[in-house]
Amino acid sequence: MSGLSAPYEFDAALWEWDGPAAWCFVSLPEALTDEIDDRFGHRAAGFGSIRVEVTVGASTWRTSVFPDTKRGTLILPMKKDVRRKEGLAVGSMVRCRLTVVTD
Repeated sequence: MSGLSAPYEFDAALWEWDGPAAWCFVSLPEALTDEIDDRFGHRAAGFGSIRVEVTVGASTWRTSVFPDTKRGTLILPMKKDVRRKEGLAVGSMVRCRLTVVTD
């Protein structure tokens, strides 16, 4: 798995952004956020984003995690087509497998 970190796995509740657009996210656990910041924070791009590959159920895609100062964690956007394919709705618990893209 060249170009990817070791995988991280976590469960988190799906939530909807409180704003004009209907974006949905999961929040990474604080301990995982701290570890990713320590190990990969130097790779952060615009808005503090860090590139990742994510697997939820049978769906795998690449995106970025972003810092959320209000929650004190990194947040992971959940694509609409993934939510639909995996049967996820706001409030659903989501099992995520996440690797940081290092190339």
